[in-house]
Amino acid sequence: MSGASSIEMPLSKLLHIQFLRGLAALSVACLHAQHDAVSLAARTGQAFEPFTRLPFTAGVDVFFVISGFIMVYASRPLFGKPEARGVFLARRLARIAPLYWAVTTLYLAIGLVAPAVLNQPQPSAGMVIASYLFVPVARGDGLVQPVYSLGWTLNYEMFFYVLFALVIVLPMRSALARLMAILAGLAVLGAFVRLPATLAFWTDPIILEFALGVGLGWLQNRGFSLSRPVRWGLAVAAFGILLAAGPNPGAGPFIRPLVWGIPAAMLVAAAALREDRAMAVSPFTRFCAFLGDISYAIYLIHPFVIRGIGEVIVRTGVATHLGPIGFVIVALAGTVIAAVIVHRAFERPATASMRRRLERPA
Repeated sequence: MSGASSIEMPLSKLLHIQFLRGLAALSVACLHAQHDAVSLAARTGQAFEPFTRLPFTAGVDVFFVISGFIMVYASRPLFGKPEARGVFLARRLARIAPLYWAVTTLYLAIGLVAPAVLNQPQPSAGMVIASYLFVPVARGDGLVQPVYSLGWTLNYEMFFYVLFALVIVLPMRSALARLMAILAGLAVLGAFVRLPATLAFWTDPIILEFALGVGLGWLQNRGFSLSRPVRWGLAVAAFGILLAAGPNPGAGPFIRPLVWGIPAAMLVAAAALREDRAMAVSPFTRFCAFLGDISYAIYLIHPFVIRGIGEVIVRTGVATHLGPIGFVIVALAGTVIAAVIVHRAFERPATASMRRRLERPA
């Protein structure tokens, strides 16, 4: 998810976006922790009812809107330059590929040692290659997902990057107008035309959420801002809509971008379209920024951490005393700690290394 991208910009500019994307990553992790808590409760003879009022999965929709916004925000110096396509794609690939490839490899390795853990048919060689190349194809069970299922969001991200790269050589206004038109046209095509699995995936109307973020990026670049009361009103209204929508947005091609995408855009607008004021760099400010920095690691590694903690506490007998709710809390805390370690020890240096290699002059 490029919403998890680390951008070198003034801290005060991205603080609220950083915090929002951190919360979005944790919301997805919370959903999966509750799923494992149900299984843990069954194994230990305890009762547990997951909290389903909030649509935790909508954290992905928030990420997509953030991605559209940040790509515009971060790419302003590149618009209209002949070399922009190569530079942009190199930076994007360096940002998302190393950690995703690493967790995919880890997932495959676990599958070789303990095939039952995968909970899916053994992937073919073609499926594995497609996963590493960010190409969506149908798995053996019919789902259009990569080997490591969380990567479905990255398949959308990479497709968005390619579209963004196509227009970035144009002046910003023209480029963004064409990009949003392309996204809208593809969404209409996907909604009303029966297409092969790969094309159907790339043209799902969920891609309109990137367009919403692009529009917010254009507004921010034009100097548009909202007062604090308006931003708070947008945030409260967005949470109200998400609560009313619940965990299932309903059927229909445009339902998700409407029911979850619109409030996600409202949250991003509240975070991004703030008046330009000086902000004290307090410890809480730095925590918010860092939570955003590690959000990509939180998103990609949390299933490993949650499942691992669950097995440990069951095998040691701690699960009975900790309880399902305690497990969720410990699992999320463990995820954050693990994400900090992975971000510092692997993600950040691997990203920097790949970026140097890709941007090295021929």
